[in-house]
Amino acid sequence: MIDVTRLSSGISESPDGGVSIGGEVRNSAVANHPLIRERYPMLSQAILNGASGQIRNMATVAGNIMQRTRCYYFYDDAANCNKRSPGSGCDAIDGFNRIHAILGASERCIATHPSDMCVALAALDATVNIESAVGKRTIPFNSFHCLPGETPHVETVLAHDELITSVELPPLPFAKRSIYAKCAIARAMPSPW
Repeated sequence: MIDVTRLSSGISESPDGGVSIGGEVRNSAVANHPLIRERYPMLSQAILNGASGQIRNMATVAGNIMQRTRCYYFYDDAANCNKRSPGSGCDAIDGFNRIHAILGASERCIATHPSDMCVALAALDATVNIESAVGKRTIPFNSFHCLPGETPHVETVLAHDELITSVELPPLPFAKRSIYAKCAIARAMPSPW
């Protein structure tokens, strides 16, 4: 058992202009935070469009990232699923697979990751900060999840004793310009009084 209650549950601006999001931050807090809405609206919208309010209020950033890649066949005990039972086969490949992966799939698995938030984090070139008893490391978000290949049951690069402590969003020059542009537009507007 590991006590995760002391993991960061805050959102803060990094010295370089990026944003750090603690692993325990609730998805609703991320989606509604002024820094995220202003600089990373893609992330805010992905979270707001990806789940119900009840889920957003309970789900954490780390929990969302760690969701299992899965499909309908994963939950069907009568179906073969290499994720659920390695080496058993993948009934989704020749079955109903209209909503399954076309990129990053293999002969062993065509399931997709269910997180809209993760798509935004990948597009934003986020990094994931990891910690264990032996130390810390940072992983580029695009290298965090594993492609199915020969081992679809291995889903991330995390070791068994590692935890996600935070996610770092890089500074985005266009986001800063948009803030300055809004200020300039506001100053140039004639006063309604």
